[in-house]
Amino acid sequence: MLNKPLQNIYMLKLLRNLLAILVGVVAGAAVNMLLVSISPMLIPSPAGVDVNNAESLSLGIHLFEPRHFIMPFLAHALGTLVGALVAYLIAASHKNRFAYVIGVFFLCGGIAASYMIPAPVWFISLDLLLAYLPMAWLGILLGHKLQPKPSIGS
Repeated sequence: MLNKPLQNIYMLKLLRNLLAILVGVVAGAAVNMLLVSISPMLIPSPAGVDVNNAESLSLGIHLFEPRHFIMPFLAHALGTLVGALVAYLIAASHKNRFAYVIGVFFLCGGIAASYMIPAPVWFISLDLLLAYLPMAWLGILLGHKLQPKPSIGS
């Protein structure tokens, strides 16, 4: 049995690590949703296709050009990057592991989306291979650069 001060430290680390996952997922999802929501303003959808309607999207996917897939890819990649970075910065321990948890979480979402939302094979492949785990890795690298280094005297 741990003594009381060690038990408190353990609980605080546990809570901080759980918070890292929760805030990482929320931050990543917010970035993803923001980019998806502004996408039609930057790259208009083909005429007659409502990207917010699954049936319309299914029927009109053949009208999409490669440029129409730029924003969804960026939304997935930058959402994962931000989520992993936030998790890395908040986590009390095992920072890399928590950043990769965010990457895997969003990868699972990407796999599910590839079954539910029609898209060309090239886009699904590119998205699943480059938008999730590599972005979590970049989040770790960026987090390592941004994380304040403990000084020797403290």
